[in-house]
Amino acid sequence: MRKETQKLLVLSLLGLISVNLTAQQKAKKDTIKGLDEVVVTALGIKRHDKSLGYSTQTVKSDEILQTQNNNWAQSLEGKVAGLKIQTAGAGPLGTSRITLRGDISMNMGNNGALIVVDGVPLSDKKTGTGTSAYGAGSGGDLPIDYGDSFNSINPDDIESVSILKGPSASALYGSRGSRGAIMITTKSGKTKKGQIQVTLNSYSSYDTVLKWPDYQYEYGQGTQQKDKNGNYYYSYGASPDGVNTGSTSSAFGPKFGGQYYFQYDPTIEGQSLERQLWRPYKNNIKDFWQTGATYSNSLSIAHSNETTAFRTSLSYLKNEWMMPNTGFNRLNAAISLDHKLSNKIKIGTKVNFSQTTSDNLPATGYNNQSISYFMIFQNPNVDLEWYKPIWRKGQDQVDQIHPFSSYIDNPYLIAYENVNTSNKKILTGNLNISYQLAKNFEIAYKSGLEWSNEMRTQRRPWSSANYLKGYYRESYIRYLDLNNDLLLTYKNKFGDFGVTASAGGSIRYYESTLSDYRAIGLNKAGLYQLSNATSLDNRLPKPNDNQVNSMYALANFSYKDMIFVDVTARNDWSSTLPSHNRSYFYPSVSSSFILSDLFKVKSDNFNFWKLRLSWSKVGNDTYNYMLDKYYENSVFSGSVESPLLYPNPDLKPEMITNIEGGMDFTLLKNRLTLNFTAYQINSKNQSIVIPVLYETGYNKRIINSGELRNRGIELTLNAYPIKNKNFSWSVNANWSMNRNKIISLPDEFQGQPYTMASVGGVVYYNAVVGGSLGDMYGYGLMYSPDGKVIYGSDGLTAKPTEMKKIGNAYPKWRAGLQNEFKYKNFTVSFSFDGQYKGMAYSQSHHKMSEQGKLVHTLEGRDNPGGLIVGQGVVQNPDGTFSPNTKGIPVSTYYGDYYRRANVETNSFDTSFIKLRDARISYSFPKSVTESLKMTDITLALFGRNLWMWTKFPLFDPEAATLDDSTITPGVEMGQLPTARTVGIQLNVKF
Repeated sequence: MRKETQKLLVLSLLGLISVNLTAQQKAKKDTIKGLDEVVVTALGIKRHDKSLGYSTQTVKSDEILQTQNNNWAQSLEGKVAGLKIQTAGAGPLGTSRITLRGDISMNMGNNGALIVVDGVPLSDKKTGTGTSAYGAGSGGDLPIDYGDSFNSINPDDIESVSILKGPSASALYGSRGSRGAIMITTKSGKTKKGQIQVTLNSYSSYDTVLKWPDYQYEYGQGTQQKDKNGNYYYSYGASPDGVNTGSTSSAFGPKFGGQYYFQYDPTIEGQSLERQLWRPYKNNIKDFWQTGATYSNSLSIAHSNETTAFRTSLSYLKNEWMMPNTGFNRLNAAISLDHKLSNKIKIGTKVNFSQTTSDNLPATGYNNQSISYFMIFQNPNVDLEWYKPIWRKGQDQVDQIHPFSSYIDNPYLIAYENVNTSNKKILTGNLNISYQLAKNFEIAYKSGLEWSNEMRTQRRPWSSANYLKGYYRESYIRYLDLNNDLLLTYKNKFGDFGVTASAGGSIRYYESTLSDYRAIGLNKAGLYQLSNATSLDNRLPKPNDNQVNSMYALANFSYKDMIFVDVTARNDWSSTLPSHNRSYFYPSVSSSFILSDLFKVKSDNFNFWKLRLSWSKVGNDTYNYMLDKYYENSVFSGSVESPLLYPNPDLKPEMITNIEGGMDFTLLKNRLTLNFTAYQINSKNQSIVIPVLYETGYNKRIINSGELRNRGIELTLNAYPIKNKNFSWSVNANWSMNRNKIISLPDEFQGQPYTMASVGGVVYYNAVVGGSLGDMYGYGLMYSPDGKVIYGSDGLTAKPTEMKKIGNAYPKWRAGLQNEFKYKNFTVSFSFDGQYKGMAYSQSHHKMSEQGKLVHTLEGRDNPGGLIVGQGVVQNPDGTFSPNTKGIPVSTYYGDYYRRANVETNSFDTSFIKLRDARISYSFPKSVTESLKMTDITLALFGRNLWMWTKFPLFDPEAATLDDSTITPGVEMGQLPTARTVGIQLNVKF
C-alpha cells in the first residue's frame, strides 16, 4: 500500500483492546502488529492483556456515555458476557444487583460483584426500610429504592471499566472479590502537549412508559350482580336499581353499552342524584403518569506537564421522574492530582464527592399505600380526575378522597402526601505514594476511604390506608470503609525470562450506624415532627463493625513474552470468625500461552492465538456478630430484647474454588477476534441460617454447610466487516450460559428442601440437592396422566396439597449485539440484548386477572348466564377421568384459576429481546471547530429501551422485587413501569 493511502485503523481485540496504529502495506507483507492493551487488575495493578491467564473485559468511557441514564451501570447491560445488571423497577435511582457468572451463594443478597473505584473497594451497603414488598393490609410500610454508592458515580468522570469476571481474576481482593469485580478507573489530568483542556457535556432526556399491561375497557366495576329483572347492573351505593355494587375492586360488572346507572358524583362526593352514562375512562391509569425529564451538565478542566497531571470536574443532574412529584437532584465534584516529586517518588490522589437529594422517591411493592397497588385496583369506569382534589371538602389533611375503598390510597395523595425524602452525601478518595527503593525495587502505599452520611424521612398523612392517624419517620445512616495497603514489588529481566514479585498487607475496617425514630400517629394532622407523635418508637444505634487484616503475595513469570505464569497467595484474619478459625489461606495460579508465537503459526489471516488456564481458591468470612449472643435495643426506652438467632462460636470460612480455561483468536489482519471461556466454580461451607424449634428460645441458627457448583461458557466476537477512509462498520457480540447445581445441603434437612428465600408468602426459593439456585416453588394446577387440568365437582380447579417446582428465575442463556457505523463525521450505533427462558411470578397479573382487569379475562363473559366451563377433566370415583362440564360464574372462575397461591398460572416465560440503546451523532469538522477555537464539538440523539419483544404480560420481563433492601429476581411484586428514554447530547472540548 503506497504512502498516500495509509490508513489509521482502530482495532478492537478481545473486546478489551483499543489500539491506534498506522497500517502500512509494503512490498513483502500486509500485516498489522497489534499493540497489547493495559488492563487494570486486582489491587489496581496494571497488566498487559496478553499476559493474563483469566478472562477480563474492558468498557471504555465512550461506550458508557453513548446513552445517558440515571444509573450509568445499566449502560453495561448486554455488552459484557456473563454480566447481569438487575434492577427492581422501583423508581428513578435504579439500584442495581450486579452479578458475574451467576449466583454462588444461597443468600440472595450476597451474590453481588465487588465494585472498586480507583483502587478503593465500595462497601455495597444497602440499607432498606425494614419492610417487605408484600404488605397489603398489614398496617406497615413499604420498600423504597434509595440508591447506592455505585449509581452515584458521575459517568463523565469514568475513564474505563474493567470487568474481572471470576475469582481467579479478583482473588487478591479476598473475601469481597470471590464473586468477581468491577474495576472503575476515573479520568486523570493527562492532556496532549501539556495543554489545558476544558470539556462540557450537556444532555436532556425524556422518559415515557415502555410497556403497559393489556387492560380491558369493555366491562366496568361489579361482580355479575343482577337486578330484580335479571339484568346486570351497577349502583354506587344502594339505589332504586338494587344494592350497592360500587365497593368491589373487580371489573365483572355490566358491559359498556350506553346505559345509565347511579354512579359516583365528585361534586357531591357521593351517589349521583340522577343516573349517569355508563362509560369507560380508557386512560384512567396511563394519564396519571407523565413524561419524565432529566437534565445534566458536566464541566471538567484538565492540565498536565512533565511532572504533574491535574483534573477537576463538577456536574449537576436534575431528574423529574414519570410519577408526579418524584425525582432527585445529584451534585458531583471530583479532583485528581498526580505529581512526580522526584525520579524516585510519585504521589497521587483522587477524591470524588456526590450529594443526592430528593423531595420524594416513589415507594414500591404490593401495599395499600403504593402506586402499583392503586393501578391494580383502579376500575375501568372510574375517572382519574375524581381523585385530584385529594382531600374531601373541608377535610384538608384529615380525610382523603378514596370513594371506592378505604383500603386503597388516593393516587395523588400517594404522590404528593406520602412523601419519602433523602439527603445522601458520599465521599470516596484515595492517596497513593510510590517510592523507587532501587533499580528493581519499588514500595507503594495506598489508602482508600468511602464515607456516607444520609438522612431519610417518610411521611404518611391522616386517613392513609395503613396509618389512620398519620406516621412520620426519621432515619440517619452513616458508614465508613477504610482500606490501607502496603506493597513491595521487585521487577527484573534475566535474558528471555521476566519476573515481577510483590508482597504486601492490608487492613480493612468497616463500621456503620443506623438511628431510627418513628412517630406512630400524629397529634395534629399535617405536622410532621417527632414531637407531634402520639407514640414515639426510638431505635437507638447499635454497633456494626468489622475488620479484616491480610497478608498477600504475587509473582508473575514470563518467557520470551510467549509464556506467562501468575501465582498469588493471601491469608486473611477476619473479626467475624472465631479466633480458632479466624485465619484462612487461599492461593491461585493462572497461565497464558501465546500459541501463535510458540508454534510459529502467524500469517496474514491468522494473527494471534492465546490459551488461558487458571485455578484459584478464595476464602470468605461471614456476617457480623454471629459468634456470641448479643441483646438488641428494644422499642421500649432503656430496655433490650433477646435475639432470635442462636449464635455459632465455631463458624468456619466459606471456600470458593474456580477452574477456568479459554482461548483467544485474532484473524483476518486483526479484523476478527474470537474469545471463548469455560469455567467451574464450587462454593463450600456456606453460612446458612436454618430454623430451630421455638421451644429453644430461638427461631433460627447459623451453621456451615452446603455446596454449590456453577458451570458456564462465555463467547465474544469483535469484527470490522468494513473499514476504509470514509466508512467503517464494527460489530461486537457476546453469548453466555450458566448452569448452577446444588451438590449438598445441611444434614438437618434430611432430603427436605431448604427455603433460601420467599416473597409474598407464595413464591419459595427452595434448595434441593440436584436442583439449582433460582428454582421457584409454589402451588399450581393438578394434571391427569394425559396432561389435562383437573377440576373438582364444583367446577373449580383441584387444589394440590404440596408445592411443586414452577420454574427457574434465571435464563438458559443471555446474548448481546452491538453495531457501530461511521461515515465521515456521522456515527450511528445501536445495541440489542436479550435472554432465553427464565421465569417470573407476577403479583399484579394475579390480582388484575382475579379482578377481571386484563383483556384475557373477557373470554366467557358473553356466555349464557355468564358461566364458563374450565377446559379439563374431573376425576371419577373409580379413578378414571371425564371432561369437565360444570359451568361457574366468570368472576368465580378467574378468581380461582389465577388466585394468588396459584404460582403456576401467574408465572411466565421471561424471554425477551430489547433494543437496549441507539445513538446518532455528528462531529463537526475542524474547519468549524477551529474557527470557534474549539477542538471538538459533537451533537447526538440517543435512546434507551426503544423497543422490546416479549411474551411477559406485565411491564418488564426483567422482573425483580425490592424486598426491604434485597433485590430478588424472578418475582414481580408491585413493579413500577420501565422507562423508554430519548434524548439529545452536546459535547464540547476546547
